[in-house]
Amino acid sequence: MESKIWLSSPHMGGGEMRYIQEAFDHNWVAPLGKNVDEFEIAIEDFLQENKFAAALSSGTAALHLALIQLGVGYGDEVICQSFTFSASANPIKYLGATPVFVDSDKTNWNMSPEFLEIAIQDRIQNHKKPKAVIVVHLYGMPAMMDEILEICTKYEIPLIEDSAESIGSTYKGQKCGTFGAFSVLSFNGNKIITTSGGGALICGTWEQKAKTIFLSTQARDQAPHYQHSEVGYNYRLSNISAGIGRGQMEVLEERVKLRRANHDFYKEIFANIEAVNIFTEASSDFFSNHWLTSITLDKNITAKTNHDLMASFAEKNIETRPLWKPMHLQPVFKDCPYYGENVAEELFDQGLCLPSGSNLKDEDKKRILDVIINFQF
Repeated sequence: MESKIWLSSPHMGGGEMRYIQEAFDHNWVAPLGKNVDEFEIAIEDFLQENKFAAALSSGTAALHLALIQLGVGYGDEVICQSFTFSASANPIKYLGATPVFVDSDKTNWNMSPEFLEIAIQDRIQNHKKPKAVIVVHLYGMPAMMDEILEICTKYEIPLIEDSAESIGSTYKGQKCGTFGAFSVLSFNGNKIITTSGGGALICGTWEQKAKTIFLSTQARDQAPHYQHSEVGYNYRLSNISAGIGRGQMEVLEERVKLRRANHDFYKEIFANIEAVNIFTEASSDFFSNHWLTSITLDKNITAKTNHDLMASFAEKNIETRPLWKPMHLQPVFKDCPYYGENVAEELFDQGLCLPSGSNLKDEDKKRILDVIINFQF
């Protein structure tokens, strides 16, 4: 059996061990220390736009704390993109609130502005004005931010950007993760850069960052003894993990170039395969890091399915993965409102994510190419 080609495996840059060793040398192995501070500064310097980063244990934790700071609680409603990973919606449930799911745009794959406004209008008519909107930049592709921000501003509803998959992507030259009232980054092991597990909440003010750190370190009051006036969480990123993050930030822009080169590799392969559509930027307004290159199979042209192609890759020990199953189809969210048609369902039914790691070798690409060439579309 040939070696495994993973969908998106970690790719170390070489500088990580220097910062990890520094943490060991100074015995800063707890969730505080120089690496955490410097990692946050590196994120802020990269994003610009006068944003403030709080390093946390996961992107999910970041989203949870964003919702808390926006006042989301029991009985509230939060609008969320349906076509996404469950971590985008789970924190809504943590707070006893209800997700209201919205379908995708056919070209952009992210939240449909049309159905977003329909959902907001209907919820308001039902005396349930949403407390927040969560938009996702799926697979690194920026959402239609002008339209979505205009709608959120019109109805005075704060926007949270789930930028877990999109660090390094831009919309009209502005970096994803800087548009929302809060934005979420993920540094999970499969992301474009990693801290092995971790995330960050991007805040608009220093006060919001301070509140995030307070809540993420068990919400301990300023007192000589252990006193707590609010419920807190153990969500802070460790100094060891932040050391990995510092090294990864040094190679982030190179990793984006490599992911985009993978996308170009696939574009060239599929250029003459009519049955396959590759997910790419609709215009120069969008710049995707192409975290994962994804395709759909046109059922009007081929009888083969995404699962057929997935099985062909699996025979050669190559990992691929179906597109996200929409949240409104998930058993855990079966009773939640949904606004849209069947765009997200069709994407799930027809789509596949292809190996996209920045550490793909030429011989890996040759094996991938052989599978595609020999597959009878």
